[in-house]
Amino acid sequence: MAAAQPHLPAWLAFDGAPDAEPGGTAIGGASARTRDDLFDALTTALALPEHFGRNWDALADVLADRLDAGPLTLVVRDAGDLLADEPPAQFGTLLDVLGGVAAGGRHSLRVLLHDRADRLPALRHRIAAALGGHVGVPPADPR
Repeated sequence: MAAAQPHLPAWLAFDGAPDAEPGGTAIGGASARTRDDLFDALTTALALPEHFGRNWDALADVLADRLDAGPLTLVVRDAGDLLADEPPAQFGTLLDVLGGVAAGGRHSLRVLLHDRADRLPALRHRIAAALGGHVGVPPADPR
């Protein structure tokens, strides 16, 4: 019997349609294979302020500020390449940051992971692995 797929959080979605042009602010996963590249891509795409500190806490802060202005849909094209050159924990940290911002934002955050349909199963697996198989569920408190 195959293991059940974890449920995705409401803010996260996949798109494998070959000709789709989803609306939203787009970044390319292929140009965001490292954390520094991701911060560069987000800085450009979202016009992040100069004081953005280029770390996960600073990203959470500027995204929360951005959600004060209105809803945000972030489209990641070639999403299977996103943070592919980083240790898996970095991908998990990104998902945690996005989930925290989505949960606490004044307006909604939606992240659409767009890639070829044949690459989506591997991306789903990366997401489940990065979050310990509990997509959308916070990790257990080790205490």
